[in-house]
Amino acid sequence: MAGRMVVGSAALAGLVRPASAPDPAGGHRVLPVAPELTGLLPNRGLRRGSTIAVATGQPRRSGGTSLVLALLAEASRAGSWCAVVGLPTFGAGAAAEAGIALDRLALVPQPGPDWPTVVAALIDGVDVVVAAVPATVSASVANRLAARARQRGSVLVPYGRWDGADVTLQVIKGVWEGLGQGRGRLRRREVTVSARGRGAAARPKEIKVWLPGDGLTRVIPRPAAVPVASVTGRAAAGRLRPVPPAGLPALAAVPRRSGLALSGPV
Repeated sequence: MAGRMVVGSAALAGLVRPASAPDPAGGHRVLPVAPELTGLLPNRGLRRGSTIAVATGQPRRSGGTSLVLALLAEASRAGSWCAVVGLPTFGAGAAAEAGIALDRLALVPQPGPDWPTVVAALIDGVDVVVAAVPATVSASVANRLAARARQRGSVLVPYGRWDGADVTLQVIKGVWEGLGQGRGRLRRREVTVSARGRGAAARPKEIKVWLPGDGLTRVIPRPAAVPVASVTGRAAAGRLRPVPPAGLPALAAVPRRSGLALSGPV
């Protein structure tokens, strides 16, 4: 399992293509997303040149990272390069579980004060750029980066507050299944995702989906009741104890956020 952790401007320059290079998508102006997310986006996918923000909500870890993974997965499977900037806890294991190709994933965990320069360079050469938004980013910098994405044909995905995005997605509610009265195992999570924006996305939308998705949600089946013999010799129904399938982790529906940035050739 390979991956690329980008450290330093030299490594970054070697990763991206020249700004004058042709569009690697060969005219495919909309990158695919998971079928359950198509109804939230005006073009039913990630339109090149657009800015699709993912609001973090309160608390910050409220499903936004899972939504980012879901947005990247289909485009990555289709051959697109993706980059994630400023998320040091972004787990390569969770990304691989979601279907993201790690050999086409660039991670810049700590861009530091060069955040605008790093994001701009990645926009020049990467198809989808996810960037955690620092509190210090000014409106003028945000506007310049959005304009650069439009010019270069990249999809900019700010993670955090971002005014003026074409579409802003946010997980507004999430419900876990699997916990009983004080015990049990998390099985899957149903979340409500809202979308608002401008133009074709001006009308607010809400959908309920499973994250990381039905295809990756592992459901622990309920075991059948096993009759046991009573002390009187008569059959009696035994108590049921939820038992997961062999090899299934306890938090089966939760992406592993290992925070590991895998290094490899740049």
